[in-house]
Amino acid sequence: MHQYVGELVDLTDPALNHLDDLSVEEARTRILDGTPESVRAIGGSFAIVARAGETVRIARSLDRPVRYFLAKKVAGPALVVADRIDTIRDWLKAHGLDDQFHPNYTRMVPAHYITTIRIVGCPDPSPSYQRFVVPHPGQLPNDVDAIGRAYIGALSNEVSTWLQRLPASAPIGVTFSGGIDSGSVFLVAAHAMRTLGLNLGRLKAFTLDAGDGPDLAQARAFLDTLDMGLFLEPIEADLSTVDASEVIRITEDYKSLDVECATMGLALMRGIRARYPDWRFLMDGDGGDENMKDYPIEENPELTIRSVVNNPLLYQEGWGVETMKHSLTYSGGLSRSYVRTCAPARHLDFESFSPYTRPALVELAGSLPWDELTGYDTDRLYALKGEIVAAGVRQITGAEMPVFAKRRFQHGALEADAMRRAMPWSEAEYRRRFLALYT
Repeated sequence: MHQYVGELVDLTDPALNHLDDLSVEEARTRILDGTPESVRAIGGSFAIVARAGETVRIARSLDRPVRYFLAKKVAGPALVVADRIDTIRDWLKAHGLDDQFHPNYTRMVPAHYITTIRIVGCPDPSPSYQRFVVPHPGQLPNDVDAIGRAYIGALSNEVSTWLQRLPASAPIGVTFSGGIDSGSVFLVAAHAMRTLGLNLGRLKAFTLDAGDGPDLAQARAFLDTLDMGLFLEPIEADLSTVDASEVIRITEDYKSLDVECATMGLALMRGIRARYPDWRFLMDGDGGDENMKDYPIEENPELTIRSVVNNPLLYQEGWGVETMKHSLTYSGGLSRSYVRTCAPARHLDFESFSPYTRPALVELAGSLPWDELTGYDTDRLYALKGEIVAAGVRQITGAEMPVFAKRRFQHGALEADAMRRAMPWSEAEYRRRFLALYT
């Protein structure tokens, strides 16, 4: 009988791993061990591949999408793991295996799970999953002040840890709309910098102004209310000639809302890069909406208030692995759509940090008594995020944070009709353009 020899090709970029208190090799050892509790204790941002014999284990944080592809070779299968689809395609092409490639044959590793794959011959193996981020619904009390203190306290811990590993003089930008998420990140960052004795002159709030959008006025009102207007720096951008195909190429995705969001992110970051060629570190509030279930349920016919309340990580992970609705090509929720943030940042050589994506924040949000807090009432659900975050910011920083109505990034930087004129295409058209990249 033929003895297959499996090959692992790890093309992930080790420079993208930013661990709090472990080396990459120590983290790899924990992942290879496969104990969820040990992997959960890995702090920071990571996508790490580990192998022992024919067993490969991959684990990633929510902010580090990573993919794999199983190629067939005469000697045996080759498991190719990379941060991007085009990196996998280029490796296959360089090794004469590109006739096997299709973007839909790549697989996205789901965040918060240890993915185990055996590199064996026919038949192809199926991955198995072990969860290492575990919410405990109902663990927190039905008390907005107590929840806010725990939630923003955890946010402050993550921000402080991140700040302390940066170069002492590095400038720090917050992509800022004056909304609940970016507002809380900015205020907590300013508070942490004061507490740590860091120079607040390093901090800026960058707001995209793409033409008559409401975000700039909101951002100014937010900061002026707190006598912090000097931190605001508007970044003007012209979106009259949006190149959607470029955005799709950079993000390697085609979901309409995420393409629109990434378009705005690219415009903002390009403006920052043009003004500050050496700027590197950016913070944002991505993940805050997902944690607090702050999306209009009525816009998605698949959802009900009960499905949202009773699924603790719906917006972070989608319907979950090993379910009927789990895509093999993409993971779900923010686990998939975080490319809208990380891909533009990486493309323009920024290091982005979203503290709301850290496991401590995700688990806390998933541990709220959502049923008791909401009574399965949508209006109550929509009001909760502002109440919880404002209460937490007040207790942790002493600031009375203004709370404005939710608005998506792309709907705040540009007036709505202008947005539709700039990006009039359907998701089917975006998907056609995505597939055209590989034909």
